[in-house]
Amino acid sequence: MAERIVVALGGNALGKTPEEQLELVKHTAVTIVDLVEKGYEVLIGHGNGPQVGMINLAMEYSSQNGGSTPAMPFPECGAMSQGYIGYHLQQAIQNELNRRGIHKDCASVVTQVVVDPRDPGFENPTKPIGSFLTKEEAERIAAEKGYTFVEDAGRGYRRVVPSPLPKRIVELRMVETLAAAGDIVITVGGGGVPVIETEHGLAGVAAVIDKDRSSALLAESVHADQLIILTAVDRVCINFNKPDQKEIPSMTVKEAEQYIREGQFAKGSMLPKVESCLEFVKNTGKPALITSLSRASEALEGKTGTIITME
Repeated sequence: MAERIVVALGGNALGKTPEEQLELVKHTAVTIVDLVEKGYEVLIGHGNGPQVGMINLAMEYSSQNGGSTPAMPFPECGAMSQGYIGYHLQQAIQNELNRRGIHKDCASVVTQVVVDPRDPGFENPTKPIGSFLTKEEAERIAAEKGYTFVEDAGRGYRRVVPSPLPKRIVELRMVETLAAAGDIVITVGGGGVPVIETEHGLAGVAAVIDKDRSSALLAESVHADQLIILTAVDRVCINFNKPDQKEIPSMTVKEAEQYIREGQFAKGSMLPKVESCLEFVKNTGKPALITSLSRASEALEGKTGTIITME
């Protein structure tokens, strides 16, 4: 039986514009199909921070400046981003599969993820979306629209929205059916469209779920053998960007939790990745891996990456 892995794609796998993204996903597809060719059963999660911010801002601008476009609620913007990112990914992956003569299909599922309406994340927006701005640009837009902006890992200022924890993947049974048929499934895009359960059924809410946390929930829910979070670095580091920076090839849960207490991982970047891995490892006893997109295949062979294990 093939080993099942869930791969969470970071922003470096996608692009800031549709044109840039179409080019970047060709490289992403090569990495994914490398894994398929090695015999892995692959499910894919991805982020949408820049894309959902772009869609939301464009719709809002058009509706407020004489355009005929209606203002689009934030959950619908999330679904739109899932659709177009999924389209780009599945097209690139299908092209790469065909190029290599691998007879598999790839499909993206617009996915809803249930969150708790009482989640404290709604009171404290932390999830960066949209493009990077200067301090002056952020202050001007905040004054105009009432948005909250934060400085993001030394790269500029970005709008932040609530980021509740994922509780349940609504379309899970469908995702499992596709994966069991041998297909490559793209799901929980952008962390999934956040919805709450009401007496009238599901209803979307204005938030963005962290894609690493949703990917960890996906990996646990589909009984994956491993969670792989792909980012911009080959390995997790401690003392990052300091003279004594050190790569960490492996961490136990206990060691990772100690690094978190020491404040080793930045809140806007590496911390949610490590925390998501810990969630998966502690709930399943199975390993999680953090590495770069370009070296995913090598990392699965133990040649690079940071592996997180129970003991």
